[in-house]
Amino acid sequence: MSGSAHSEHAESKVRYGMAIDLDKCTGCGACSVACQQENNVSFRPDESHKLRTLSWMTLYRLENGGDYPDYRAAVLPRPCMHCDSAHHSPCTFVCPVNATIRDEHTGIVDHVAVRCIGCRYCMVACPYHARSFNWWDPTWPKSMEAMLNPEVSPRMRGVVEKCTFCHHRLNLARDRARLNGEDPDTVLYTPACVEACPTGAITFGNLKDPNSDVAKLAKDARAFRILEKLHTEPKVYYLSSAQWIRRQSDNGL
Repeated sequence: MSGSAHSEHAESKVRYGMAIDLDKCTGCGACSVACQQENNVSFRPDESHKLRTLSWMTLYRLENGGDYPDYRAAVLPRPCMHCDSAHHSPCTFVCPVNATIRDEHTGIVDHVAVRCIGCRYCMVACPYHARSFNWWDPTWPKSMEAMLNPEVSPRMRGVVEKCTFCHHRLNLARDRARLNGEDPDTVLYTPACVEACPTGAITFGNLKDPNSDVAKLAKDARAFRILEKLHTEPKVYYLSSAQWIRRQSDNGL
């Protein structure tokens, strides 16, 4: 990466990140459904073929392996980790057409579907399995077509899809800031999954602001990141007081 890119990273005012409290998560799936509706993620009449389904927020079931009454289970929601390492962001390095890019000002790893050629190198490179390949043209029941989000373009078949931290909501927040004479580079916004969570298990904000809730949670004693040993610097933090959840989260994917 060029020196100018490094300086932009160092001088940027925001680093959008997420904290997910697994001790609060009930596994209701509201985050996944909200993500699907907000980002026009299509679905098939038969979703039983899990190798060919689309999901930007996948829920993984974790189990401690104990017998009753010591059996415990938990659910781990997994969006894109939006890796922030300058040298170990796997998907951004392997894309041959620059369809996967990381915004140096915000840290958001985005995917430009119209550039994607469907080679799926990014899917192979991502250690978090955070991308889905679109095998079919998007379709919805006719009654739902009028409910699609006009802010997000549906993707065609043959391209990869992924969580974008609801980047379109960031753009709308920036537009409002400009109209109000505020700094568009420091705006805060709320992704759909955070808004939908009924237990408040998901927190989103600026990791560079030490007074923000997400920055405080990232430094909590219960906080950890998945596969941190790979040095990808994911900006999604998880929290749990149970050691078995931390072990399962790191190796169970």
